[in-house]
Amino acid sequence: MSPLLLVTLCVSALYGWVAWRLQRTPRAASVRWLLPLALLAHGALIYHSVLGQGDIRLGFGNSLSTILWLTALAYWLASQGAPLARLQSWVSGLAAVSVLIMALFTATHAIPNSQALALRAHLVVSFLAYGLLAVAALHAVLMTMLEKQLHRGSLQNGAPPLLTLEAMLFRTIGVGFALLTLALFSGVFFSEELFGTALQFSHKTVFAILSWLVFGGLLLGRHFRGWRGRTALVWTITGFTLLLLAYLGTQFVLEVVLRR
Repeated sequence: MSPLLLVTLCVSALYGWVAWRLQRTPRAASVRWLLPLALLAHGALIYHSVLGQGDIRLGFGNSLSTILWLTALAYWLASQGAPLARLQSWVSGLAAVSVLIMALFTATHAIPNSQALALRAHLVVSFLAYGLLAVAALHAVLMTMLEKQLHRGSLQNGAPPLLTLEAMLFRTIGVGFALLTLALFSGVFFSEELFGTALQFSHKTVFAILSWLVFGGLLLGRHFRGWRGRTALVWTITGFTLLLLAYLGTQFVLEVVLRR
């Protein structure tokens, strides 16, 4: 077994253990220092895979892992001031799976002109947008489940208040939408400078624009019509699904389905 694979399995096991402990004893002292350790090791693996050869290398495995690492990092930071242990346990479990996927789907491709500062800024903004909007989507899933439990009268003690989650949801969407706007703007108007080719309306571009329209429509609906509850949750999940199809769906088809 290679040292890198052994480290990868250890990181995945760390995340899995943290997820299990968060479900059983959310305030366990070991969680407070093991989760940051898992995040640090996961970030080092991503750095090695994406930047370890001098250029920028992306693929389905490391792109998915990067998005879920950013999501786990965001929840770890947010959990310092809010009771989010249940959702953080799900995120840790997903991060564990993403580390394994990173080891299984190792195909990558070098990004042209990857030394250019503008391209690096574009990629950083894009991944931050993915990460924050992934946080919003998971928030929406949790709120849906808590709402159903509330209606059934089975809501557990210690669950985060729905109004708190709703406020966090729209703050997250607002920042994520701003970053997505920057990513689309830079991709559309500086495509030739960033990627060496003029803009082409591929599946990736179309799905990204549709996602941007959905999140923009949700924020407008929230501001002018007070949208909340189930309407906001449906729009959030729809927008993130389109965003996933924009890049990860395309990468999965190209690197996994079509190569078989």
